[in-house]
Amino acid sequence: MTMLDRRSVLLAGIGIAGLAAAPALARPRGFFARHRLPVGIQLYTVSGEAARDLDGTFARLAAIGFRTVELAGYHGHTPATLRAAADKAGLRFTSIHMAATTQGRVTGLDSDPARIGAELRTLGIEDVVLPILPFVRDGRPQAGESVQAQIARIVAAGGADPWKRTAALLNARGKVLRREGLRLGYHNHNLEFAPVDGRTGFEILMAETDPDVVSFEMDAGWVVAAGLDPVALIRRYPRRFRQMHVKDILASTTPNFAMQQDPTEVGSGIIPWQTLVPAAYAAGIRQFYVEQEPPFTGSRLDAVAKSFAYLTRQL
Repeated sequence: MTMLDRRSVLLAGIGIAGLAAAPALARPRGFFARHRLPVGIQLYTVSGEAARDLDGTFARLAAIGFRTVELAGYHGHTPATLRAAADKAGLRFTSIHMAATTQGRVTGLDSDPARIGAELRTLGIEDVVLPILPFVRDGRPQAGESVQAQIARIVAAGGADPWKRTAALLNARGKVLRREGLRLGYHNHNLEFAPVDGRTGFEILMAETDPDVVSFEMDAGWVVAAGLDPVALIRRYPRRFRQMHVKDILASTTPNFAMQQDPTEVGSGIIPWQTLVPAAYAAGIRQFYVEQEPPFTGSRLDAVAKSFAYLTRQL
């Protein structure tokens, strides 16, 4: 074989190999990879696991591919313990749900701002979210009434006042926390979308909170459970949402305002993520947290792994 023949064979081989590799090289990356966004997890979904075995749960979440975590309180641990476990697993805390009032050793929004700031600096967190409006539960649920339905009944009985008080609380605490380098937001359920004196609780919150100190975390599952379109809601209130709970529901969910839904893994329900996630990104949302409500058909960790796979491989 002459030198020219060998060169021709070599080039032909390279060409065949290149053609074989081309589909892999040309395969489009998913939305989150293209935008260099991590897919986060709201730890509420696996709170029991985290309380029992923090290191093991964080290791599993990291192995699934999660890199950011939103806490729902401290899950039975101290801020220092949580931070050490996250660092060990390669996870980063980026947000926390904090109740309006301090409960035992669990810090609430009514705590000394310096205390809140010190604890959240330990965790590396700058975003604080009020997970639900403050309300006073009047005893046990009525016969046949779920706790969720009881909460909805109590809130509805208050008319517009609970929402106005919540807006005032958010404005006041948002200003105080900003001095500690923290941002305050509010997380919706579907209670917010019930009619109230010609408006909704959500409309009151949006109208009466200061956009400079109060943002919103959209829970997409609860928005759809209320019978609303989350894309339309984002477009109605541009730049008011900073975070999103990526939560899916089944078609069997009957639209309601009583904290009821039929949950499922992300991508297995009725929410159009192919449209919603790009719309959320275009509106300025950069923190996305997988969350799922009970009941679960199997392991909670398996459920969030399925949601993560959908978001990173099929979106």
